Amino acid sequence: MTLIDGALSADAPDGVITTAGLRAAGLSSARVARHCLPGGPWRRLLPGVVMLGCGAPTRRQQLRAAILKFDGDAVVTGLDALCAHGALHPLPWGIHLLVPPHRRTEPGEFVVTQRTSRIPDPVLINGIPFAPAARAALDAARREGDPRRLKRLLRLPLYWGLCTKDELLAELDAGNQRGSAAVRAVLRQLDSSAGTFAHGMAKELLKSAPLPPPSWNVTICDLRGRQIAVADAWWDEIALAWLFTPPGKEMAGHGLTPLALKAAGVVVLRTSAEKLYEAPEEVRQEVVSAFGEALRRRRPKVQGLRDVRSDQAA
Repeated sequence: MTLIDGALSADAPDGVITTAGLRAAGLSSARVARHCLPGGPWRRLLPGVVMLGCGAPTRRQQLRAAILKFDGDAVVTGLDALCAHGALHPLPWGIHLLVPPHRRTEPGEFVVTQRTSRIPDPVLINGIPFAPAARAALDAARREGDPRRLKRLLRLPLYWGLCTKDELLAELDAGNQRGSAAVRAVLRQLDSSAGTFAHGMAKELLKSAPLPPPSWNVTICDLRGRQIAVADAWWDEIALAWLFTPPGKEMAGHGLTPLALKAAGVVVLRTSAEKLYEAPEEVRQEVVSAFGEALRRRRPKVQGLRDVRSDQAA
């Protein structure tokens, strides 16, 4: 890194900065242009955006450059957004950006722009604005022509617990209906009760835990049959409920809060999909501890209504 690079680093997150920012720092346009010539220390990533380095940019540097190009008006959507929210999936060559209708777009080496009057409220992750998961999945799906890949795309946010099928349908209804027929047809066929990433991780984790197997996706009711909530995993003999909370979301798709279960005397353990992935041993210990707690107290008067298909899918 040169002395110039070091002085600019505070104003260049991820080593990416606009040419306007460079001029504001006291560098002339001619000097910036010389630094970006072949063999020079810097590289122009997009018109008006420079990387303070000459190697191949990382994906994060490309994301930063794409956002800087539109002065903060753009939002990253598609697979980059889904992966930022926690999904794992190969990324396409181009970064999919949503931009307001009034913005002039220019072709970029790694940017695909889409003008829209429905710019979503972004989710900031490490300073980069991403579309919410449901919107990101549908933006990617609308561009996919292969039926098999389309189905995998729509399953992706459900599998990783990023949103629900109902949220996908609501987002689809709210958007432009042009070109939505194929997406809607596939979405309606998806079984939202099928195993998710969290269910898969939990089932794998329980293989090495000294516990009996639970039932999956169980509706918990009082003795009169009134629904209290839904448990992702349920040990009926001791009334222990395990709930998987999507990162950044509060009990999506679970109806009532865990407080209703606790008020009914149910022992409740909540675990995020992120923690299942990153700290399985810690989660295993928490499940065993919760099982012991539930075993030691008197079982409350509740009942679990199990969906056999969901239990098998998990």
